[in-house]
Amino acid sequence: MAEVQVIEALLFGDHEAKSAAAEAVTHLTNKQRHKLAENGAIPAIVSMIHAPRDFKSLESAIFALLTLAYGSERNKIRIAKSGAIPLILNLIRSQIHPLTDHAIAALLILSSCSANKPSMAACGAIETLIETLTESNSTTQVKLDIIVTLHNLSPWIPTLLLPCTSTSLIHLINHSEKSSKLVEKSLGLLENIVSSSETALKETALTGIGIRALVETVEEGSKQCKEYAVGVLLMICESSRETYRMMILREGAIPGLLQVSIDGTKRGRTSAKMLLRLLRDCSSGFRSEGSKNVVLEEVMGEIDRGEMRGVEVGTLEEMIARFNI
Repeated sequence: MAEVQVIEALLFGDHEAKSAAAEAVTHLTNKQRHKLAENGAIPAIVSMIHAPRDFKSLESAIFALLTLAYGSERNKIRIAKSGAIPLILNLIRSQIHPLTDHAIAALLILSSCSANKPSMAACGAIETLIETLTESNSTTQVKLDIIVTLHNLSPWIPTLLLPCTSTSLIHLINHSEKSSKLVEKSLGLLENIVSSSETALKETALTGIGIRALVETVEEGSKQCKEYAVGVLLMICESSRETYRMMILREGAIPGLLQVSIDGTKRGRTSAKMLLRLLRDCSSGFRSEGSKNVVLEEVMGEIDRGEMRGVEVGTLEEMIARFNI
């Protein structure tokens, strides 16, 4: 179907013709899609979501919008201005799969456009996404799309929602593979949130699984995951060392932090060393206090001199165990 036929069907066709035309949009070239948008195709496609008749036409309309939005900031703005965002949110709330998944993917693309972000937040997109994130039947890809969309909209997350957002992220991290892309994106968003909200930081630290999930990520995550996890732990400890230092130590954080301080990312190494220094200072209440401080001083000195490259976590654990840490 040529673009002239597509636009005519979208503007003037019956239900079946519009559905077929929307499906045809995905097969057009970029130049043809540009002409469609210039000739008013986007409001016509959005109207198909406003007055749906069947699953097939809804799915075709969503895919058509995804196709038109991809790679075009102008079309992303046009879609938002055509009233698509509230309609897409209603689809997400309807929990009709896989329409929900497609609708979340559409929000992700629209949220990448700076001009759309305030209106998306005003429509309740953040609240809807946070609610959807906690649903157990969401796929990993859907959760990843939600996290990235929330990251795009993070400056507009209401202050009151920051603590519950951080809690949702911690539970997601706790139940996910620590080296996965999902955990990486979740930790990136979590670090962003706790850096701007003391309440969210406390919620992260004091929830029963928060510090443990972060320490496990330091031990098991990818280099980027470890960097984010150490960053969050550092902010927690810096906020109130006397409150949180013991909690971090009890989760066995030192071996993983030592490893990150040796072979982590540049930022990860710096953060790990800063956190280790916070954890080793004023550490009363632990047995063999002198031995512990001595070995940490020795190990940290070797790290600072670059003498610990290539040391495995197991070796570090054995070293620490010998000194009763």
